Amino acid sequence: MKKLTINSGRVLLTLSIVGCASALGWHLWSFYMEAPWTRDAHIRADVIRLAPDVSGPVNEVMISDNVQVEKGAPLFRIEPERFEIALREAEAKVQSAKAAADLAIADFERYQRLASKDVVSLQQRQQAESQTHQADAAYQLALAGQDLARLNLERTVVKAPASGTITNFSLRRGNYVAAGTAIGVLVERDSIYVAGYFEETKLPRIHINDPVRIEIMGEPEPLIGRVASVAAGIEDRERSDTAGSLASVAPTFSWVRLAQRIPVRIAIDKSPASVRLIAGRTATVSVRSEKDQK
Repeated sequence: MKKLTINSGRVLLTLSIVGCASALGWHLWSFYMEAPWTRDAHIRADVIRLAPDVSGPVNEVMISDNVQVEKGAPLFRIEPERFEIALREAEAKVQSAKAAADLAIADFERYQRLASKDVVSLQQRQQAESQTHQADAAYQLALAGQDLARLNLERTVVKAPASGTITNFSLRRGNYVAAGTAIGVLVERDSIYVAGYFEETKLPRIHINDPVRIEIMGEPEPLIGRVASVAAGIEDRERSDTAGSLASVAPTFSWVRLAQRIPVRIAIDKSPASVRLIAGRTATVSVRSEKDQK
């Protein structure tokens, strides 16, 4: 009887261990295969390429690399002498065009008075009126040239287009910069978010505004965020489109079908002060669905 009891206890213990192992295995399987989480996440931010609007040598640099700036803060200055000369030239053209326009108006008014006395012909009066319009158009063109010259002079001082951090900036005094050529980037301060790449099989459990736990690699404290949006599409690598032709589709098909990864934008709601939000850092994100919150 005692031996039977011992054997029964061993069987029950074995069954209990097997049951616990099965439950744990099922839980782990569900977590890894169905739960909306991923290690493939990165901190992202809107990046502005810093490029001057005019060309010329740099005569003053006000900032250094990896510094924080506010919107409108001056970054560097291009030598303004040639642009000041261009502005004076444009102002002189405005004065000349204004004098020509005033003279054309005076001539037209004189022709109008003479026309009432039948001294000038209709053709002469029409020519005078046409010269008035041409002179006025030339004056307006000169004004536009003056505004452009003044704008170019103002653009010799390159300012921060937004608040954020300057990085990859190595400009020095004396360097020649070309219009439209980037000399550094600005990472916007208020645009930092997390991009998580989830398998498409997990998308049904991801909803807008679902809370998200964000664990950045190397940081002991997690961040709290929420699902902001889900990407509307990703690139189809099996197809290439050409203008004016039919789509080119690869004739092969892989027997092992891997789930596509869909980008999900995650807004950061709460971040510890000790965590450095640097664009490009890797993270693990876990989405808590409405069912998980209950």
